[in-house]
Amino acid sequence: MSKRRLSQTQARRIKQKQQKQRENANKGDNPPLGLDEDSLGIEQHGRVVAHYGTQVDIEAHNADPDNGRKGTIRCFLRANLGSIVTGDHVIWRASKKDDLGVVVSCQPRQSLLSRPDTFGKLKPVAANVSQIIITIAPKPEAHTNLIDRYLVIAEINDIAPIIIINKADLISEQNRANFSAITKLYTNLGYRVLSMSAHSHQDIAQLTALIKGKTSIFVGQSGVGKSSIIQRLVPEQEILVGSLSEATAKGRHTTTHSQLFHFAQGGECIDSPGIREFGLWHLHSEDVIKGFVELREIAQMCKFRDCLHEVEPGCAIRQALEDQTITQQRFDSYKRIIASLNDVAMKTMNNLD
Repeated sequence: MSKRRLSQTQARRIKQKQQKQRENANKGDNPPLGLDEDSLGIEQHGRVVAHYGTQVDIEAHNADPDNGRKGTIRCFLRANLGSIVTGDHVIWRASKKDDLGVVVSCQPRQSLLSRPDTFGKLKPVAANVSQIIITIAPKPEAHTNLIDRYLVIAEINDIAPIIIINKADLISEQNRANFSAITKLYTNLGYRVLSMSAHSHQDIAQLTALIKGKTSIFVGQSGVGKSSIIQRLVPEQEILVGSLSEATAKGRHTTTHSQLFHFAQGGECIDSPGIREFGLWHLHSEDVIKGFVELREIAQMCKFRDCLHEVEPGCAIRQALEDQTITQQRFDSYKRIIASLNDVAMKTMNNLD
């Protein structure tokens, strides 16, 4: 059954109600909210730290004076809240009868990461993320085009990216040149590139310093070791860690739900289900070029505003390629992403067969 669409008047009323609920939570008031009013405590602030479909775990900011409970509470979601994701700051009410609660409102977000499904419909992944940690490894094989896709998402959402080359102990004479080139390419563009190994604990202290005070999300192909890195940072947690498939050298998905972890040294991360390839079907070409830091300013100097950067006269990007002020590799990556924006149409047709 499709979700009921709200009218503009209904949406406005819901927004006003949620604003009132945020104000009440700040004051500690307890206005009527409908059914089971007597069974619920006061409105209070919390953070979504895990998402299980129709239910979420809320980390309470303060104890409810009605029951004195602190810590994490399993909560249901009020209707018409929209998508609630891990990292959201919410208003919730604890039940007086059991160890459950109800989320009644979502507070404004500083950032929201979404990814499209095979039909191009956006699905929120995490909220209030301040740092994206792009993780690659010798196995599965690292591709700069996949790195660039994550960088586009980071740049257009104004979220700081860091590139981690994990499993550095597996770098050999056969692949050393490739990873040296990757490091040089993105360092020259102003990105932070860090080599480490979660198993040998190389440079873990350097990573700890980079994530302190930030809400990070680790992204990358399955099997690059995201969960292993998080396990090293939060050893008290039991995080499911998978292995590579010997037949395909691709990773097996190990994260089954989205969860937020706090680091003892400061900072936190949201561990979200693995994404083998990050789809960008919901973007337009002008969005993609904004994600390439060296191209977006040069593109503004093109003679024509709708320049495709192919054979048009007065194309500043083609001139920059000739002058070698931008790399052919990154421009080719940009063109591949542009060409892939229509992939959703093909996948939709395949799913209808």
